[in-house]
Amino acid sequence: MDEGSAALVAAGLGKRYRRGWALRGCAVAVPRGRIAALVGPNGAGKSTLMALATGLLRPTEGTVAVRGKPGFLAQGKPLYQGFTVEEVLHAGRALNPDWDDAYARRLVAEAEVPLGARIRTLSGGQRTRVALAVALGRRPEVLLLDEPLADLDPLARQEVMGALLAEVAEQGTTVLLSSHVIADLDGICDHLLLLSGGRVQLAGDVEELLAEHRLLIGPRELDVPAAAVVERRETGRQSTVLVRGLEPPDDAQAHEPTLEELALGYLRAGRTSGREVAA
Repeated sequence: MDEGSAALVAAGLGKRYRRGWALRGCAVAVPRGRIAALVGPNGAGKSTLMALATGLLRPTEGTVAVRGKPGFLAQGKPLYQGFTVEEVLHAGRALNPDWDDAYARRLVAEAEVPLGARIRTLSGGQRTRVALAVALGRRPEVLLLDEPLADLDPLARQEVMGALLAEVAEQGTTVLLSSHVIADLDGICDHLLLLSGGRVQLAGDVEELLAEHRLLIGPRELDVPAAAVVERRETGRQSTVLVRGLEPPDDAQAHEPTLEELALGYLRAGRTSGREVAA
């Protein structure tokens, strides 16, 4: 991808804490106008990448740039618990010169959140909708969301995600969305960034990545060239093999993996082998 068309670009990006590197040699290019999934296990460096991109942290090495006005929603959804929703919106207007008050209030109204309610009295889904209204009220061109659905029940997750998608589609906003629940991202995100061990292990257009891979199910002795294998699991008499760029052999059933199958395959492969999986 031409980096000139990217909304977020990182090169050689690294962040070192006292305990070691949280991110190292990270190269990222998120295409403009896309919804990108940021996937990885705990400690992979997802939150660190977002904090570096938004300027909350300074990199130890390398560079990162957001090309466009950013908006950020941290995992903890930092809202003043004693404030009413009205006071939160007032603070957003006072602190942001480019604040769109009518837009932010419409988002809160559509979520049916009372303006007089204090933040601490709201449900998880309501707090998330208010936090999103604050993030979107700045009319960002690039929106970074760190585990925004983590504390929500399945119904609230669906409602929040539906509302978010409607807004970013209407505005053409670029979104980088981090989540542990990969199934939440399937059918929603069209670009994938997979982090493991502080490095990017897989990146690209979701449809292209899925088309390049096949999940093979066959006999335990299924013969597959090692260079094409991402992950191989064997149970009893059966082998399940995730491959890339390989015509399926005749003695195997093959299907295109889901986003969850693809991501988990790469994550398991990296964890069990201790190696970096080529992107």
